[in-house]
Amino acid sequence: MQELIKKHAEKIRFAIVGGANTALDFAILFILVGLGLDKIPANFISTSIAFVFSFFVNKSFTFKSTGGNAKKQFALFIVITAVALWVIQPIIIALVTSILSVSTIPAPIALFIAKLLATIASLIWNYVFYSRFVFKK
Repeated sequence: MQELIKKHAEKIRFAIVGGANTALDFAILFILVGLGLDKIPANFISTSIAFVFSFFVNKSFTFKSTGGNAKKQFALFIVITAVALWVIQPIIIALVTSILSVSTIPAPIALFIAKLLATIASLIWNYVFYSRFVFKK
C-alpha cells in the first residue's frame, strides 16, 4: 500500500490541492455574497484568488518545483487552465447535455452529470499539462 501511495504521491497531492482550491473558491464566493456583493463580481474575485492560490500551491506542494522562470510558468498555467475551463468544459457540457436531453433524465441532473464529467476531463488535462510543461522536472 505504501508503495502505491508513494508511486502516486504527486497525483494525490494534486487532488488535495484541487479540493482545497475548490473549497477556498466556494468559501470566498459565499462570504462575499453574504456580505452583500453581487454574485458575478463575487465569483470573479473568488475564482481569481483561488486561481492564484492554485498556481503557488501546485508549484510548491504538488509538483515541488523550485526552479524555472515563475513568470513563464504562470503564463503557461493561465493558458492551460483557461483551455480547460473555457474550451474543454463548455464542449463537454454542451455535448453531454445534448445527448442526455433525449433521455428521461431531468435537465438539472443532466447538467450535474455533464459538469462532473467536464470537471474530471479538466483535472486530467490540467495535471498532464502542468506536470509536462508548467512544473516539469
